[in-house]
Amino acid sequence: MSKRIALSDSNISVNLPREINTTNYDVITNFEGKLEKYLGEKKHVVALNSGTSAIHLALILSGVTEGDEVLCQSFTYVATANPILYQKAKPIFIDSELDTWNICPMYLEQAILDRIAKGKKPKAIIIVHLYGMPCKIEEIVAIAKKYQIILIEDAAEALGSTYKEQKCGTFGDFSIFSFNNNKIVSSFGGGALVCNSIEEKEEAIFLATQAKDKSEYYSHSRLGFNYRMSIVSAFIGAEELSYLNDYVSAKIANHQKYASLLDGVKGVSLFKEDDGFMKSNHWLSCILIDFKASKFTNKKLRNQLKNDNIESRLLWKPLHLQPIFKNYAFYGDNVAYNLFKKGLCLPSSTNLTKNDFNRISNSIQNFL
Repeated sequence: MSKRIALSDSNISVNLPREINTTNYDVITNFEGKLEKYLGEKKHVVALNSGTSAIHLALILSGVTEGDEVLCQSFTYVATANPILYQKAKPIFIDSELDTWNICPMYLEQAILDRIAKGKKPKAIIIVHLYGMPCKIEEIVAIAKKYQIILIEDAAEALGSTYKEQKCGTFGDFSIFSFNNNKIVSSFGGGALVCNSIEEKEEAIFLATQAKDKSEYYSHSRLGFNYRMSIVSAFIGAEELSYLNDYVSAKIANHQKYASLLDGVKGVSLFKEDDGFMKSNHWLSCILIDFKASKFTNKKLRNQLKNDNIESRLLWKPLHLQPIFKNYAFYGDNVAYNLFKKGLCLPSSTNLTKNDFNRISNSIQNFL
């Protein structure tokens, strides 16, 4: 059998040394400094063990506690919303818009007004740059400021993406990144919280290291967490950041190849930027399939690729349709649901070879 072509595996270029001297070289601080330099905008980075941990700490720093409501994009991975439940708060889900597939500003404002009318002003908003595509961030920031609600920016999939040349992950009151194995930059597990002040960063580090009080012995007066990034992950992450531009270029090249491959195919549209302000890192190249025009479904194409040992994946199932979240409010229509029913993520690894893409191309063309 031919080798399996993965959806988005890592292409780690770093060689680990036999020893990492933590006495003379603060590995974690070095990683944070490299990411801060890349982001600019006077941002302060806390290296953590996952993007999920980063969202959890962002909610804590935002003052979200039991019974509070948090507005959350529905069309995303479950890790975006799970930390809301960690805090015993209530997620309120918002539908997408068709241009970017991300949170719809119109439905977002409708939800805010309705929750306020019901006597419960939301404590925070969590937005996502899905599959690396920047959301309509200017409109969303304006809404958050208008109603004075904290904005948490989930940029787990969007390292290297920009809106009007400003980097995704620098717009929120808090922002997060993921360095999981399938992300554009991987540290074999890890994440980062981006803060706007050194005081917030210090508080996040305190909470992420078991909330140890300043004392000559182990004293703990607050609940803490074991959320800090490992030294090995920080070492890998710092080295991998050096290749970010190369990885983004490779992702864009994949996207352009799919654009050529699918050009003229009836009922199939490639997910792409809708205006010149946005620049996606194209973490995953995704398509929508209109059955009426194409006469086939996303699941049938997925099965064809699977039979040829090529991984693909359906789009995220909206969170408001997940059993665990069935009892929480939702504002919108069927935009996210229809995207889920029609969409497919295609192989998008930075290390796809010419032979790999030829196999993908032949599989799709044989199917068509």
